[in-house]
Amino acid sequence: MSSEIDAPASEVAPQTTWEKVKRELKEWGATLAIVAPVFLLFTGLLYEQRVIPSESMVPSLEVGDRVAVAKFAYGYGRYSLPLSIGRYLPLGEGRFFPGVPKRGEVVVFEHTHSDRVMIKRVIGLPGDTVQILNETLIINGEPVASEFVRSVRYVPNGEAVIDQAQEWRETVGDISWLTHRGLRGRRVADTVLFVVPEGHLFLIGDNRNNSYDSRELSGHCPDLNGVVDRAGCPPRGKQDDASIGFVPLDHLIGRADTVLLTFHRCKLLDGEECKKRVWRDL
Repeated sequence: MSSEIDAPASEVAPQTTWEKVKRELKEWGATLAIVAPVFLLFTGLLYEQRVIPSESMVPSLEVGDRVAVAKFAYGYGRYSLPLSIGRYLPLGEGRFFPGVPKRGEVVVFEHTHSDRVMIKRVIGLPGDTVQILNETLIINGEPVASEFVRSVRYVPNGEAVIDQAQEWRETVGDISWLTHRGLRGRRVADTVLFVVPEGHLFLIGDNRNNSYDSRELSGHCPDLNGVVDRAGCPPRGKQDDASIGFVPLDHLIGRADTVLLTFHRCKLLDGEECKKRVWRDL
């Protein structure tokens, strides 16, 4: 028979504060060692969340909307890596399991001329011609079907002014979306004719008077006789001020699928109804 006798629990020496801290740190470390790889794998291969920072996609997306981005939609490249770490790694161009977006889909991508992450709607696919004339979007020589919905007055995020715009619904095939035109009484400007090069996309924000996108010439090669059809030139002026130009398919991060939740507070005036902004498909 052993002569050792277990000490009662009440007689176990109490842990010091430092011992408690070390125990907690050890438990947190073990948890992170499991959770972090799972999180990185999930956000790198399946879905990640992005927060909308500007009003360029109003009324489809508002500042503060949290959007689920499908990383697998168009394949995987250097910009698919979570936390945008791909821009700092010596990885090559190209994509695994590459895919091309459908016209009308909302995509998240790396800015062509800077390290910003952007979100816009796909309007032009490789080989398409795109132009805006008399506020009408024209693709491959055909006006996009559009229907006036309503006039709205609202307070933009973080501002005290009142904006007024017209909502129009545009439809291409089985995809339709709302746009804002005529913000503060301004017409949507006409554009030159864009011919989308192979391997690139032409992207526009739904807030047609308040989106710095592929329509702006600062991110494009110089136009020839009112036609822009090349990519790969240095931006005009300062690089950080350049538009996205034609966006390479390699710069895609994923497809914006769903507004998960939002911290946006609807501020429509004149009794207009606010649209659902939680768990809403795009």
